[in-house]
Amino acid sequence: MVKRGADDIIVCYGPKTLNTNGAWIGDSPLDYSIPIIILQMMIVVATTRLIVFILRPLRQPRVVSEVLGGVILGPSILGRVQGFTTTIFPLRSLMVLETMANVGLIYFLFLVGVEMDLTVVRRTGKRALAVAIAGMVLPFVVGACFSYILRDNKQKPLGTTPYILFLGVALSVTSFPVLARILVELKLINSEIGRLSMASALLNDTCAWVLLAIAIAAAGNGSKPLNSLWVILVSAIFVTVCIVVVRPAISWMVRRTSEGEVSDDFSICVILTGVMISSFITDALGSHSVFGAFVFGLIIPNGALGVALLEKIEDFVSGLLLPLFFTISGLKTDLASIESFRTWGVLALITLLSCAGKIVGTMIVTLFLRMSLTEGFILGLLMNAKGLVELIVLNVGKDQEVLDDESFAVMAIIVVVMTGIISPVVAAMYKPTKTFASYKHRTLQRAVHDGELRVLACIHTPRNVPATINLLEATNPTSNSPLSVYVLHLVELTGRTSGMLIIHNTHNSGHVASNQTQAQSDNIIQAFENFEQRSSFISVHPLTTISPYNSIHDDIYSVAEDKRVALIIIPFHKQQTLSGRMEASNPAFRAINQNVLASAPCSVGILIDRGLSGSAWYTTGEVSHQVGVLFFGGPDDREALAYGWRMCEHPGVSLTVTRFILGDDLSLTAMLPTDDQNDDPTMLTVEKNIMENRLDDEYINNFRRKNANSESIVYTENMVNNRKETVTAIRNLDDYYNLLIVGRRHETMSPLMNGLTERSECPELGAIGDILAESNFSSTVSVLIIQQYVGVFQHESLGSPDSALSDDELIPG
Repeated sequence: MVKRGADDIIVCYGPKTLNTNGAWIGDSPLDYSIPIIILQMMIVVATTRLIVFILRPLRQPRVVSEVLGGVILGPSILGRVQGFTTTIFPLRSLMVLETMANVGLIYFLFLVGVEMDLTVVRRTGKRALAVAIAGMVLPFVVGACFSYILRDNKQKPLGTTPYILFLGVALSVTSFPVLARILVELKLINSEIGRLSMASALLNDTCAWVLLAIAIAAAGNGSKPLNSLWVILVSAIFVTVCIVVVRPAISWMVRRTSEGEVSDDFSICVILTGVMISSFITDALGSHSVFGAFVFGLIIPNGALGVALLEKIEDFVSGLLLPLFFTISGLKTDLASIESFRTWGVLALITLLSCAGKIVGTMIVTLFLRMSLTEGFILGLLMNAKGLVELIVLNVGKDQEVLDDESFAVMAIIVVVMTGIISPVVAAMYKPTKTFASYKHRTLQRAVHDGELRVLACIHTPRNVPATINLLEATNPTSNSPLSVYVLHLVELTGRTSGMLIIHNTHNSGHVASNQTQAQSDNIIQAFENFEQRSSFISVHPLTTISPYNSIHDDIYSVAEDKRVALIIIPFHKQQTLSGRMEASNPAFRAINQNVLASAPCSVGILIDRGLSGSAWYTTGEVSHQVGVLFFGGPDDREALAYGWRMCEHPGVSLTVTRFILGDDLSLTAMLPTDDQNDDPTMLTVEKNIMENRLDDEYINNFRRKNANSESIVYTENMVNNRKETVTAIRNLDDYYNLLIVGRRHETMSPLMNGLTERSECPELGAIGDILAESNFSSTVSVLIIQQYVGVFQHESLGSPDSALSDDELIPG
């Protein structure tokens, strides 16, 4: 029996109405349970994804789109179309749909518990605790006050205490996953406001679960406070048993699994069954089934088991089943149930005062934290993010008859509105001007040899780590010129909830990663910290950025500018296979490299690894390593030579500089204009080439003069007359060097380069870099392709390392 308002409706189910016998004998698929639930899931997923696409320019969280999808499919909009609800969402099918939605909710809350590390909650600090408490108290008071107004308007009186609890919790809590996604979209996740709001939301979410358990206990027992007390007591006993008994048993099972005595599939099956058992127990005890699933997830040890669980079920649960729960919330929202204008006025007032309560409470605390009023306002606005916990509260309240249709609709709208206004308002208020810092050492050529060199190393996967470390080791950090390395782990923002909170705590031996993203990040940071410990004059600073790949280059720019680095090192988008061929690992990596090359605030190096990660290079500096610099001329080649110049001071590096020069006849033809070229626009190019050749000569002569007595440096000149001779000379270098360094950009009209770009597979590497990146060039020679930062104008010269350009000349417009 399903109760709808004051009327009782009896719904009859046929015992043989699961599968249709076929449309050809007259059966309609919509009369059978399995076909109609499949159709409903298809419609729900398609509708929510369409709304996500439509609202993407407004940077709306997915929860807003999913609830709006339910509202559109529900009685408020499409439900008013004659025959839509009775055909697509008949009453007899809602029980099956809601059951599947709640099963998805149970397993999603289990995954939330698996990902949540309570040690992180304990380490959040007093500032986050103060912001979390201040952001909960005033909204809870607002909800409690307005609960009397809404409750007095009901024909059927509702329980006072449960009603206050449900409204107060729904208005006061902050959704951690939704907030994290908003911060990533707004590029605030690595800012001080982002870190403080994330930590506060984590504490807020933890408090929300305690309040939810109390609210459910109070609602399920009506006017019997003693029964509510018993529910809270037995729930506490359940939590204690899970911690004292179940967690050690799971840890024991994990240890046996690592020894290979129990299959991983069996362990995962036991865990997934334990989720259902825990949910059943808490539901039988009078609490909600999601509480048991969440607690069971909390006791899962961090590590390989948690990663395996997330990998196996998260996409299915969060991508398919969880949207059903949000849609069910929308289907229950009937805007027509809000009949009076007074209720709409109260709705607007509650929304305004609830947002204001969090903002005011947060701003009061931030004043004591010595933050500006604008930062306090933005932080308070971010803490208004709503999501899963709030909708669970509303759905439980409606199921327990604490909330009627009107109250449910009012609160559902408040959740959507409060969450929906955050991103547009913060984006409009928080627009940091991209004022580039006025620092001189934006290039290796300008970086003095007796000062600190700052490098930003971008890492996609742990496979990029050894080659990058070996390159940095060969950079020759010394006491006079130490190396400061900012390691930036690039993580793609996807629809998954895992990896949103990454805590680098590798110095703590007891630290275990709670998800695959954090495990990868910790492995990367651990490798660089080991490199720091075994090396001298090197400092490592780990960072992580989580963004969509199409905008992650903005984060790279920001870090490079903020840390004032001279060089960004990014991995090539292709990796070497066992056969020696270069194959693309992820096409998105190439787009990232192209975007970084387009507007980077400093020099950029693309590293092609063909054995630079080998153990011989990594473990010792005593072996002689052959490094070659190919010099054709121009700013990028001077930057490549500057890097090679620094590396040659390493005791284990031998440097060979090969300068390619034109034949005598071609040189005169290219450099001297004819009579009919006086008015030709190409004269500017000729004059530019003359200037660049002079700068090349000055830099080469300076390099040779200062290293005339060095036995580890060889300088050669290779005279070539055309493109074919250029390519032949490059291919003759095959397998002789460990590392080749070359500039990216060259004069394309030069006889040595003319026509090379037409056949380029990867034009972003330049004509020479593309040749060196080909699979048939070499299987053992790694390549570093360098682009020098040249300021506003691409022809602007940066001179020699000892030259003194003004800061203004180095600031891009």
